Amino acid sequence: WDVSESWAAPARRQMQAYETMGCEPTWTCAPYQTQPRPGLGEQVAWGESSAIVFANSVLGARTERYPDLLDICCAVTGRAPAAGLHLTGNRAGQVLVDLSRVPRRLADEPALYPVLGHWIGLRVAGRIPVLDGLRARPGEDDLKALGAAMASSGAVGLFHWVGLTPEAPDLGAAFQGREPAARLGPGSADLRAARDELGSGLSDADGLDLVVLGSPHFSLSEFAALARLVNGRRRHPGVRLLITTGRAVRALAAKAGYLDAIESFGGELTVDTCILTTPMLPESIRRLMTNSAKYAWYTPGLLERAVAFGSLSDCVESAVAGRVTRDDGAWAAGP
Repeated sequence: WDVSESWAAPARRQMQAYETMGCEPTWTCAPYQTQPRPGLGEQVAWGESSAIVFANSVLGARTERYPDLLDICCAVTGRAPAAGLHLTGNRAGQVLVDLSRVPRRLADEPALYPVLGHWIGLRVAGRIPVLDGLRARPGEDDLKALGAAMASSGAVGLFHWVGLTPEAPDLGAAFQGREPAARLGPGSADLRAARDELGSGLSDADGLDLVVLGSPHFSLSEFAALARLVNGRRRHPGVRLLITTGRAVRALAAKAGYLDAIESFGGELTVDTCILTTPMLPESIRRLMTNSAKYAWYTPGLLERAVAFGSLSDCVESAVAGRVTRDDGAWAAGP
């Protein structure tokens, strides 16, 4: 995955400047996957939208949605503005998202979480949603995908999940005793439509050039799941498989033996960056598929490529078939 030297040289210069300042060179959008995590109520200053919403929501740390370079100003000064999501009163939920209408078959579908995040982000914009009522308990990778999608289609910096995230033991705590300003409640038809919105210009049976995974960066457990799906198989010769991740997670995946099956399948890894921030895709790659709502949302505008969205399993099956193929069973209409 080549990039021009005119692009790479200033990027290396910036990397070296950060290291000279004493920054820890993790080079990942998901540092919480391998680095010590900030604790509940700890004041931090983070950049990168998916990392921000994870820190605020899943960890209960406190950060505003800092843009590039303002976060490093906080690091230099040792201070952050006493405003926004740093303050307790500004962390109260504002919109109740009732998930009781989501059928159990869909609640058990991993692709639900990026799709749900996309649906919520479009409707709440920058407000704080409180989720309740789903007949399943999401894991950490699910929450990562959910928050990343909310922060892409919307501007969500914090969400609460009743009984799951640290500031939401119950509805009253999540809203800090206030009434919701709005209430939402998606059903299966709403979520199917949201899934379809994440595709742009590609439909089932269309050919593919690339399946890309890892936005936010792939976790160790995601590598384990992918290794199980591709073990003993081989990708279609016309489709490349790319996984983007951080260098530390790649090392852990290699040590665990997950990369053997992935590389035998024909998968490729890129560390420390992704296709959205680095001009790494050759012009010949025009048709992409991903399980990331973030990749799917930004690809048409930033990369000017067509994209299809599916589950991790859908992505693997499509990489083998050489065309978009999806199992729609969980998304079928019905109660």
